[in-house]
Amino acid sequence: MTYVVTDNCVRCKYTDCVEVCPVDCFYEGENFLVIHPDECIDCGVCEPECPAEAIKPDTEPGLDKWLQINSEFAQIWPNITIKKDPMDGAKELDGEAGKYEKYFSPEPGKGD
Repeated sequence: MTYVVTDNCVRCKYTDCVEVCPVDCFYEGENFLVIHPDECIDCGVCEPECPAEAIKPDTEPGLDKWLQINSEFAQIWPNITIKKDPMDGAKELDGEAGKYEKYFSPEPGKGD
């Protein structure tokens, strides 16, 4: 099992989760975070830290797409280990459906 970041992170990008990760397995895109599934130790400390509830265990049904997305972008985006401010408008976009299809950017973030 691993944890994955899902749709509700897009254009919110809260980073409370990266600060508690004991193995630094988060990677930063321009408007989204991902977890490297091969580095995640399945401890689960990140899940309750996400204000947008965008982190889920990959054992939940229907998360195959998110496991693939997390795996793919963790290979190319920079590592992030420190908390940053959320994106502008994060609260307003929290809970909006279809954020990945509407807003996702494949561009890398800045990392640490």
